[in-house]
Amino acid sequence: QVRLVESGGGLVQPGGSLRLSCAASGTILSINTMGWYRQAPGKQREFVATITSGSGTNYADSVKGRFTISRDNAEKMVYLQMNSLKPEDTAVYYCNAEMKVLGFGSRHTLDAWGQGTLVTVSS
Repeated sequence: QVRLVESGGGLVQPGGSLRLSCAASGTILSINTMGWYRQAPGKQREFVATITSGSGTNYADSVKGRFTISRDNAEKMVYLQMNSLKPEDTAVYYCNAEMKVLGFGSRHTLDAWGQGTLVTVSS
């Protein structure tokens, strides 16, 4: 069973920082792009940042210069360092990974999601 598990969310004051982590586990053969998405109350899920297996990164305009995505390929981890947080960053943050996995004796392509971690920015 392949899983993505996020951690690191919580309550932080405006201007503060948080670091989110996401761990991938299971019968994973390789991981291509990993990323973070978020969904604020009453809104659709939106793109935050992605990072390729070669560490190429892409960010939403709303987080450029404040958030940094990174990954540890050996540990199958992806991180999101969030600085200068604003109330509008409040959302459930989801980890995503495009993976090649082994299941029932054959390879499959899987687009996996974590369960989400809540980030609340408020004074």
